[in-house]
Amino acid sequence: MKRHFALLGVLLAISPAHAEINLPLLFTDGAVVQRDRPLPVWGWATPGARIEVGFDGAQATTVAGGDGAWRIELPAHAAGGPYVLTVREGKDEVVTVRDVLIGDVWLASGQSNMEWPVAQAQGAEQLIADAHDAGIRHFKVPKSWSGEPEARLAGGEWRTASPQTVAEFSAVAYSFARELRARDRDVPIGIIDSTWGGSRIEAWMDAESLGVEPAAMAAKMHEVRAAEDRALAEARARLARWPANPDDASWKDVDLDDGDWDTIPVPGLWEAAGYKMDGVAWYRTSFELSAAEAAKGVTLGLGMIDDSDDTWVNGIRVGGLSNRWDAPREYRVGPEVLRAGTNHIAVRVTDTGGGGGIHDTHSDSDRHAESDLPYVQPLGGSRRALPGQWKFRPAAVTVVVDDDKNQIETLLFNRMIHPLQPYPLGGFLWYQGEANANTVAEAHRYRDQFASLIRGWRADWAQPDLPFLWVQLASFRSGADTASESPWSVLRESQSATLGLPGTAQVVTIDIGDPDDIHPRNKQEVGRRMALAARHVAYGESLVYSGPVYRAVHFDGRNARIAFDTQGSTLAVRGGGQSVQGFEVAGDDRSFHPAQATIEGDGVVVSSEAVAQPKAVRYAWRDNPEDADLANREGLPASPFRTDDWQ
Repeated sequence: MKRHFALLGVLLAISPAHAEINLPLLFTDGAVVQRDRPLPVWGWATPGARIEVGFDGAQATTVAGGDGAWRIELPAHAAGGPYVLTVREGKDEVVTVRDVLIGDVWLASGQSNMEWPVAQAQGAEQLIADAHDAGIRHFKVPKSWSGEPEARLAGGEWRTASPQTVAEFSAVAYSFARELRARDRDVPIGIIDSTWGGSRIEAWMDAESLGVEPAAMAAKMHEVRAAEDRALAEARARLARWPANPDDASWKDVDLDDGDWDTIPVPGLWEAAGYKMDGVAWYRTSFELSAAEAAKGVTLGLGMIDDSDDTWVNGIRVGGLSNRWDAPREYRVGPEVLRAGTNHIAVRVTDTGGGGGIHDTHSDSDRHAESDLPYVQPLGGSRRALPGQWKFRPAAVTVVVDDDKNQIETLLFNRMIHPLQPYPLGGFLWYQGEANANTVAEAHRYRDQFASLIRGWRADWAQPDLPFLWVQLASFRSGADTASESPWSVLRESQSATLGLPGTAQVVTIDIGDPDDIHPRNKQEVGRRMALAARHVAYGESLVYSGPVYRAVHFDGRNARIAFDTQGSTLAVRGGGQSVQGFEVAGDDRSFHPAQATIEGDGVVVSSEAVAQPKAVRYAWRDNPEDADLANREGLPASPFRTDDWQ
């Protein structure tokens, strides 16, 4: 389907002499357009044709260029609707766009935490049941990529919030929109959701912002396409062994003959073994039990499975999770299922996109511990690793090679951001950074990349102060931090450093993360905090919209006195009291020690018996600072910081 849309775009761009009018997909029924700003309308038609555009009494005309492209600008309009937009070529050809609302349009972008749907968020059932607001509309840009800037989106449509539609909306963006609607019911909110899970920031930046020369980019794309062709050929050759869409109902059975199945390393994504595909595949292996062990039962640990699984032992289903690629599978298997001797495991895996299979608990396979490997653990006994090679066979699958395109510079910008221009916006919402927090070096580099992205996007929309709001990385036990280094802390610092740009705000979420899940489910609170930031940055309200922010430190003997910007609020401890957790201090030896910290007025006094003369203070300086509890009276958490610049 992605290739079909791309080809359609090319065909339309070289349209014959009598082409019909074509509008960008953003100008379709149910659209929300930005209030109080001139409204550009553009599209493609017959070269040289006269184009007439009408909208709520306003009229404008232009002539299509030699390539059929045209553009006009309608006057700014106050919030309201619904209205009808008409575009006419000559006397007979007319396109009508109905149910158009005028309000505020926000572009929500980033990786999976912004993409995360309402259906999988905390409180989903109630959110879906309550979704009766035609003033909230959502446009999902499909995952797509290109080696050069494109004029047209690969697909997408406007959808109105309702119990039938909202489950697929971005949970953060939808919660943000709900908060803004509660603030002002007269202003519709449109969300353009352009996200791709696991994407690096470089993929969302244009070539100029990255400093990439056109010749170098062309050479890289040549390599990308050559690698894609090789991967396609290899995947098709592997899949040619078996018929497509087989009847796999018996593949769980104990007596199945799987002698002709392939073997595959476990744990590991099946793409790493040459299977570039999405869909359904099966894994089979076995383990041994004594009669005593079988009589007690076991725990079967399979690590993480991308995305969904159904798991059987000896032909009996023992568990399964749906759309939880990031959740370890641990299934209790009772003695009624087990037998002395050989026991057979069958796992049916369904992958809907991205990597697939029984994969490592950690993103870096070199970091996984023995306890993370698939295992069987008899009741009262120790864990025993399952075999490292399993039987493997695809069932109903589709060959794909897009999985790594979200890692390559410019590719997502070219296809998922550039075609949105110059559709007017009220601002940007950004939730990304996890994919760039693998090492301290790349996390530090992020501060320049992020500032360049913000400047670049604002320049593309010709609005240098267009509001740009982002979510700072939540707390998470990534496995990458050590006693001396914390990549996630450095990336949070890089995000905070970008607050020096005008019209920006940051939402701190270290208090609502999940140490064991990179996708914390409390998206409603994230959206609420983003709306607070928007009310200040975009709507000019005077209110407390963020937690305390570090301002200065004064060293006084054994004590370090920290001053904060509180926006007129007061310091507080989450949970009450005056004693604050999460601080560390270091002396000249640069060795940090846990510190005692107490709120005194608008500051915090920090000290440690292990450090006679502190020279540096750090707060919440870990990938997973779940104990850090400094906040303000409104409950908004303080942002992590350090007073040193030691690397």
